[in-house]
Amino acid sequence: MGKREIKGNNVKPRLAIYRSNNHIYAQVIDDSCSKTIVSCSTLEVEVKAKCEKTSNKMASKIVGEIIGTRLLKENINEIIFDRGKKPYHGRIKELAEGARLVGLRF
Repeated sequence: MGKREIKGNNVKPRLAIYRSNNHIYAQVIDDSCSKTIVSCSTLEVEVKAKCEKTSNKMASKIVGEIIGTRLLKENINEIIFDRGKKPYHGRIKELAEGARLVGLRF
C-alpha cells in the first residue's frame, strides 16, 4: 500500500500536526500557494498560561481550541486533518477534539 499524500487548498486547508516528547505543534497550510494560514503550539505564552505541563492531553486540547478559534476568525470552518505517521490517539486525538469543540469540521 503506497503513501497517499494529503493536500489542502484555499477552500479546505490542511491542518498539519507534529508531536514531540515535550510539545505539540499545529499549522494550517494552503498547499495550492504553499502558505501557512495560522499556527499554534505549546510554546506560545497563551497556551503555557492555561496549563502546567506542555506534554499532556490538556495542553493539546488547548492548542486545538486556539487553532480552531483562529481559523474561524479567518472564515475557515472546514479543514483536512493531517496527523503525519502518528496514530490517532492520545495528544493528537485531544487536539482534534479541541478543534471540533469550537466548531471546526473535518
